[in-house]
Amino acid sequence: MAKKKDPQEGAKKVNNPNVMGLRPEVLEQPITETLELNYMPYAMSVIVSRAIPEIDGFKPSHRKLLYTMYQMHLLGGNRTKSANVVGQTMKLNPHGDAAIYDTMVRLSRGYGALLHPLVDSKGNFGKVYSRDMAWAASRYTEVRLDPICAELFRDIDQDTVDFVDNYDGSMKEPTLLPTTFPNVLVSANQGIAVGMASNLCGFNLGEVCDATAAYLKNPQVNLMEYLKAPDFPTGGELLYDEAALRQIYDTGRGSFQVRARWRYLKSENLIEVYEIPYTTTVEAIMDKVAELIKAGKIKEIADMRDETDLNGLKITIDLKRGTDPDKLMAKLFKSTTLQDACSCNFNILIAGMPRVMGVGEILEEWTGWRMDGVRRRTYYVMKKKQEKLHLLKGLKKILLDIDRAIKIIRETEEDAEVVPNLMIGFGIDNIQAEYVADIKLRNINKEYILKRIEEVAGLEEEIADLQDIVNNPGRIKKIISQELSAVKKKYASPRHTEIVYDYQAAGAVEEEDETPDYPVHVFCSREGYFKKITPQSLRMSSEQKYKEGDGPYLYWEGNNRDMLLVFTDKQQCYKAPLSEFDDAKASVLGDFLPTKLGMDPGESFVWACLTSDYSGHILFFFENGKVARVEVAAYQTQTKRRKLTGAYSDKSPLAAALHIKEDLEVAVTSTEGRCLVFHTAALTPKTTRSTQGVNVMTLKPKWKVEKAVPLADTTIVNAARYRARSLPVAGALLKEEDRGEEQISLL
Repeated sequence: MAKKKDPQEGAKKVNNPNVMGLRPEVLEQPITETLELNYMPYAMSVIVSRAIPEIDGFKPSHRKLLYTMYQMHLLGGNRTKSANVVGQTMKLNPHGDAAIYDTMVRLSRGYGALLHPLVDSKGNFGKVYSRDMAWAASRYTEVRLDPICAELFRDIDQDTVDFVDNYDGSMKEPTLLPTTFPNVLVSANQGIAVGMASNLCGFNLGEVCDATAAYLKNPQVNLMEYLKAPDFPTGGELLYDEAALRQIYDTGRGSFQVRARWRYLKSENLIEVYEIPYTTTVEAIMDKVAELIKAGKIKEIADMRDETDLNGLKITIDLKRGTDPDKLMAKLFKSTTLQDACSCNFNILIAGMPRVMGVGEILEEWTGWRMDGVRRRTYYVMKKKQEKLHLLKGLKKILLDIDRAIKIIRETEEDAEVVPNLMIGFGIDNIQAEYVADIKLRNINKEYILKRIEEVAGLEEEIADLQDIVNNPGRIKKIISQELSAVKKKYASPRHTEIVYDYQAAGAVEEEDETPDYPVHVFCSREGYFKKITPQSLRMSSEQKYKEGDGPYLYWEGNNRDMLLVFTDKQQCYKAPLSEFDDAKASVLGDFLPTKLGMDPGESFVWACLTSDYSGHILFFFENGKVARVEVAAYQTQTKRRKLTGAYSDKSPLAAALHIKEDLEVAVTSTEGRCLVFHTAALTPKTTRSTQGVNVMTLKPKWKVEKAVPLADTTIVNAARYRARSLPVAGALLKEEDRGEEQISLL
């Protein structure tokens, strides 16, 4: 047997004097042991006992609260003060009254976080769609269990689930609740553990019952035929994306879009938003809209206010004259959480282990668990009937001679001998004899005994039927289906969240590009100072101002709607529309690109280009003689990402770069003084940004590529001397007449 490792084994004792002059012993422990012995048990406790729901759809805090309320007879009874329930729950949940009450609030009808609330509440419980609406203290509110909780506790006293000791061993609590429907798919649940999280969205109860019944008949059924899409208590519109939903159903991970519902009141020229996505709040929406108005990005709104009252949520937006409400809402959907993504992460504890499962796997686990619960319940009822049958068989034996039984009892001198004498006299066992001995005197008549014995045949039939159920999975599935049908009939409600299939036609109007359209001249210095100047301003003053030691580097003629691509020495590309830069004058230094674009510390600007439609190619010339030809379209993204990593290869420093719209001849020079002229058509375009390129110029170890420019922009006279017939080549030494250097002469 291996010896258990002492947590302090291997720890080093160190004397560390303190200010009092004492020298206490300090234990040093390797960080790996600290993580293993101290942190890992805590992490497992959070995962298994706190944050992740189990197959019944509840976390331990939910289960302890609901079971306490069930024990307090609050199912079908009168409401009691929430503080009373919180106090009683602390017998099972020692985490404090505030945590318990917060759990109760989330389960309540007043808060509205669940499609089918489990706590019937009275008083102010706040609202799930409000961040700032605080709920009343527990001494002011009242609660009881909602009627649907009858389906959570049905047959809990018939051995359907296991019970364990509470934290101090003073009472028992269930490990799971025997739900008669897949509550794990109906009740939304979120939890953050250590190193993992869970995010379960809710589905409509009727659809879940239908899907489960269909799954019981055929595990290969297409669940999307029955389970249309998630449903939320806050309503809204779900933008149906079959591929995204199928991914969630198959893997348990993914996201989908939900947006607010609104109406336009033409007579008052205002918009009323009356349902919002489950993932956001009224305050978050209003804060974002206010931010957009302040930034000048939305100019159509005159006023916006929260008019939520007892009738429900309402955000009122007053419009300016001439505003198109559809275009405004399209803009708000795009810029605020009025349209939001709901992420799914179906992480559930199965036998104490967290598993991310699709809907089909969840139904497989739930039906297996539920079948075991029904089997246990049936077996429990069967054992009770077998015990009763056993007693009645003993009673049947004394029917032949009731007087003899009375005589045995009367003639027995000691009370303790009554049962043994009956056992001997009639050949019955101890349990049967106890039952006979306890019969009331008034019941010792033939009629009573005959009626009891008549039950024997019925009991034998019932026991045989129950035994068949226990042994027949098909019958158990049929029972579960019947229970699901009853639950649907009694508790199902219409969908809250409307499914929008053709959401382009449902109001998702494309936002028009409102960026001002006008020509601009763009200048960039060697150190990265950037200026955008209008033609009118440039005509008034064309002399550019530069910092000392700096000078001109790049120049373009473009449009205010063009996109600027800025490349850095860290192989990153920053994207920014020219419209984000203020119009400047030639007499100012301009915007410093590393600061304007928020570059990383120590990152420097090396090159930039301008594009309107991401057409053309970029040629990257590296110091090792290689050239990479990358499509500009490789830097276009579906989302508005502002920074791209791996913008070009990091195998060699960048010597130069060119943005070309069509193939041309380029002159490459090295520090050795050699020049190479080649046609860019010889380079194969790549879509991978970080490609190393192909070798164009062969270099001796101490030399490197210095610059590369279009041949038309050079002073080379005899270009044929430097043209390459094949690549790579070393190039030819530049002649004096091709250098373009002006001779200095003394007058």
